[in-house]
Amino acid sequence: MSTPVRKRQFDPSTYGPWALVVGGSEGVGAEIALLLAEAGVCTVLVARRTGPLEETAGEVRARGVECRVLSVDLTEPGAADGIAAACDGLDVGLVVLNAGANTYGSEFAESDMDRVQQVIDLNITAPLQIIRHFAPTLRDRGRGGIVVMGSMAGYLGHADMSIYSAAKAFSRVFVEGLWLEMRDHGVDVVEVILGVTRTPAMIRAGLDMDLPGMTVSEPAEVAEEVLESIGRGPVHVCGGEGNRAGVEFSSGVDRGRIVAGAHRRMKALRGKS
Repeated sequence: MSTPVRKRQFDPSTYGPWALVVGGSEGVGAEIALLLAEAGVCTVLVARRTGPLEETAGEVRARGVECRVLSVDLTEPGAADGIAAACDGLDVGLVVLNAGANTYGSEFAESDMDRVQQVIDLNITAPLQIIRHFAPTLRDRGRGGIVVMGSMAGYLGHADMSIYSAAKAFSRVFVEGLWLEMRDHGVDVVEVILGVTRTPAMIRAGLDMDLPGMTVSEPAEVAEEVLESIGRGPVHVCGGEGNRAGVEFSSGVDRGRIVAGAHRRMKALRGKS
């Protein structure tokens, strides 16, 4: 678990003139792209929905930097190759992977395995393929950054979303290993753990973010914290002390009590009795 640290100014010269933001059309990804633009960093924005993607790209360009866009579904074969092609010829020094989401919820005994595979591809397969493409170049240039957006859901099992939470657990452990491998080459690697964030996706999902005691973060605040956390890997928990305490609680050894308690809280968040 991360510890509170003093804020530091994001230094674009540490990484380079271009950044790749996967999942950059709205919410946290879009806010990261806008902050990068204000720092003078050009971006390649990748997302599935063309409308929001183009809208965010326009806001980025209005800040005086270049912006390329690619509309692609990361669960489709060849998506990572398309992203690599979109970045061809660019000095990409920062890779931000923000596209993972819980795209399917069901009890596993009744699940559709094709939909299960989509969750795995979106949260595991595609990020690994993208990182595998960019990591050698970042390592060889001796500087750069890789940011993977994680979730507090990855610290314990959840009913109806067991595959998503397991995928996020995989992501965190993988990033910890990648951090060890890349740090001696000057490449910063961090998994940023998000709690409940008031993104368009969560709003569309109908989550009750007004529950008493619920820590809810705003996308712009999270984006600032993400950029401040680069170089402080391998894991950084966003959202302040409440979320850090939640991660510490979720990491305890009394798994039955912890999982059952989190299940009750998740049901309330979803508006279920």
